[in-house]
Amino acid sequence: MDGPPVNDCCSICHGNFHLPHQANCSHWYCGNCILQVWNHGSALQPCRCPLCRRQITLLVPSQASSQQVHDPEASQILRRIESYNRLFGSQSAGLGQRLQDLPFLLKRLFRELMDPQRSLPFVIKARVYLALISTAIYVLSPVDIIPEALFGVLGLLDDVIIALIFFLHVGTLYRAILVRRYGGSST
Repeated sequence: MDGPPVNDCCSICHGNFHLPHQANCSHWYCGNCILQVWNHGSALQPCRCPLCRRQITLLVPSQASSQQVHDPEASQILRRIESYNRLFGSQSAGLGQRLQDLPFLLKRLFRELMDPQRSLPFVIKARVYLALISTAIYVLSPVDIIPEALFGVLGLLDDVIIALIFFLHVGTLYRAILVRRYGGSST
């Protein structure tokens, strides 16, 4: 599924989606509608999601939206979205924001890894798989920083921390790919 739910509508204009974009909070909006929300507030800060009030730091167009570059109106909206992503997509976010973005990023990454039509660079795929294998080896191996045999359930803490580091690393890596892909170049 690379688009908004079938029977859904934009929660800003309450109409059918026109150039749908998914925010990093996983909500879908018309490209022009979410840009109007941003223009209504401070141009120096990312806008907040009208539904969940989280900061929107990344807007990802649906596949259908990306293919409408030949339409002048759509092309202008896509350029403004690219500008938005360039401004806010790679901002340093706190740990809380990164954890909140993980479901959105990991779900998109998993779909992209499983779909042969989509192409992630080989180096990125290799890094994701290497990190996954390294994490699995650490979690499954009997050698731990905090051994479970001595500390019981508390001994699982290091495994949870390693898994969390893996997810944060992969999420940050994929976010950089999305910003580069949908933020365009800064020149």
